[in-house]
Amino acid sequence: MKVFPPEKIRNVALVGHSGSGKTTLAEALLYRAGAISRIGTVGAGTTVTDYDPEEHGRGTTITMALAPFEWHDHKINLIDTPGYADYAGELHAALRVTDLAIFVVDAVEGVEVQTEYAWRIAERLGLPRMIFVNKLDKERASFESTLAQLRDRFGAGIAPIELPIGKELEFHGVADLFRDKAYIYDSGKAEVVEMPQEMVEREHEVHDNLVEGIVVGDDDLLERYLDGDIPSVEELERAMAEGVASGKVFPVVCGSATGPIAVDRLADFIIELAPAPADRPPAIVTVGDEQIEIEKDPSGDPLAFVFKTLADPYVGQVSLLKVMSGTLRPETHLTSGRSGQDERLAKIATMFGNETTLVDAAPAGDIVAVAKLIDTRTGDTLAPKDKPVTAAAIDFPEPVLATAIVARTQSDDDKLSTALYRILEEDASLKLERNSETRQTLLYGLGESHVQTAIEKLERKFGVQVDQEKVKVPYRETITRTADAEGKHKKQSGGHGQYGVCHLVLNPAGRGDGFEFIDRVKGGSIPRGFIPAVEKGIVETMQGGGVHGFPVVDIDVTVDDGKYHSVDSSEMAFKLAARAGFREAFEKARPIVLEPISRVAITIPSRYQGDVMGDIAARRGSVQGSSTAEDGSQVVEALIPASEIVRYAIDLRSLTHGWGRYTSVFDHYQELPSHLVDRAMAEAAGD
Repeated sequence: MKVFPPEKIRNVALVGHSGSGKTTLAEALLYRAGAISRIGTVGAGTTVTDYDPEEHGRGTTITMALAPFEWHDHKINLIDTPGYADYAGELHAALRVTDLAIFVVDAVEGVEVQTEYAWRIAERLGLPRMIFVNKLDKERASFESTLAQLRDRFGAGIAPIELPIGKELEFHGVADLFRDKAYIYDSGKAEVVEMPQEMVEREHEVHDNLVEGIVVGDDDLLERYLDGDIPSVEELERAMAEGVASGKVFPVVCGSATGPIAVDRLADFIIELAPAPADRPPAIVTVGDEQIEIEKDPSGDPLAFVFKTLADPYVGQVSLLKVMSGTLRPETHLTSGRSGQDERLAKIATMFGNETTLVDAAPAGDIVAVAKLIDTRTGDTLAPKDKPVTAAAIDFPEPVLATAIVARTQSDDDKLSTALYRILEEDASLKLERNSETRQTLLYGLGESHVQTAIEKLERKFGVQVDQEKVKVPYRETITRTADAEGKHKKQSGGHGQYGVCHLVLNPAGRGDGFEFIDRVKGGSIPRGFIPAVEKGIVETMQGGGVHGFPVVDIDVTVDDGKYHSVDSSEMAFKLAARAGFREAFEKARPIVLEPISRVAITIPSRYQGDVMGDIAARRGSVQGSSTAEDGSQVVEALIPASEIVRYAIDLRSLTHGWGRYTSVFDHYQELPSHLVDRAMAEAAGD
């Protein structure tokens, strides 16, 4: 592919709910552009952008994919994104580097959960948006109903610039509201004809509304329009393009990806209405303690942002870059702002699905791939060594669903750490945690499918098999009253024996205060050299668990007396005596089990608020308050035991039909009700 200047580049992402037809639309665009010879089938392994085996098995997109194509002497960098909530991290990354989000909406199903979710992200980013109403050739498809939903959800900026000709199975063309012409696809390609008589009145009505909506945003056009001077098509398109770039106007076009009907017109509109990279606001980067603006100037200093990392067991790491400034060429040397690593960009390539094609240069605004960078990750900024800058990180959603993983064999265990590191490099919305209390390795994702996909990739890409276990809750134990005991360790077996006696007093400490060891031995009843051994014995016993087997916390232990033998006493003897004394005193101190409590923020549409609050109560939680977000959603804050939300990501999605989302952080420990202690012990034992 030849090198295109920034003004001839368009970066667009196809976004929307799973099943709305994004991948098929990508295929149709590539087909119309002559980039492929036939439209592939989703789930069959024949589409350009769904190339992972995990995507073929699930029949859905799970990883963003780049598929550039040429259209009317322009380069369109098309990014196909997942529409399933579990893979929302890919959506966040894609929207960060595109200049237009094309929302693909199913004309049968209307505006669905992930469509609205993606809209809110684009809105926060100030990203220009456009809507393609798809599947108009299906039964029960309704353009009018879908348009009404779009206006209801997204406001007055929704502006249809096409109308469908024919309904459901008889859909076969579109009416252009700019030019008052009809485009008929009965022969497979567009035939431009006069507007069908039955549509004239409706088309004129919508056309007039469209013109009025456009001229309102331009004082000069508005004045002329009020004087009876109707703006030309070119003037209207230019004014609409300005409205699109400002994020105030959202054109609506329509068609069918499977037809394909009006897909070529979508490509035309991308060229005419989508902003070029240089038309977007300058990038904000940090230099030292200052923030500066970076213009997308191909003659400036080379600067690139890494928005996606691909882990290939054979090729190695492949980094997808958005060129923010300057022009990248083979053998360019840049430095990672995070690691300080000097990186050699040996070759510059463009990606077409999973295929790469080398290019001679990549100017500001373009999207390309570079292989085998040493220490560069998703979210890093590459800049000249003497001019280090850092762009803001991608705002990935917080993973909330965990599974415990264990290597299946010793061979798997030897390779597990490296493989996990590579998987986390590829998907920044995954998280790995080692819980020292439960001794589990936890892999966190955005949902069950997300975690399962990562585990499948571990085996397919790196040959590492893991088994899954239930996530254990890190319960703890403490005491509720003062108790004391004398710990003894005496052993005589010929030669030197073992002798140590210590008197311990246990007192409950404040919640979260941890452990304090107090030495009040007087008169040399225990020599000073053996006191550390007493403390060590206590600490080891606390870590090993109390009467219920959980680590002991929030306790003060005082040693105030003891006995020793000048020959038989040793550090080991006093450590064992301390362990015995601690256990005896602990059992007398009315021990209790503590459970972790999480502070949860749940974001839901208001219609689900009652159901969610009822569910919180059923989980032994307490609502702390609620508020209204900027988009009108309700945010409910609650304290809920961690044991009750291990699978909450799945349960909340089911309860709210996919609309609910939440974040969770540890808040404090509190006493576990006595009737649940046996259940906690069984869970800890893996029963």
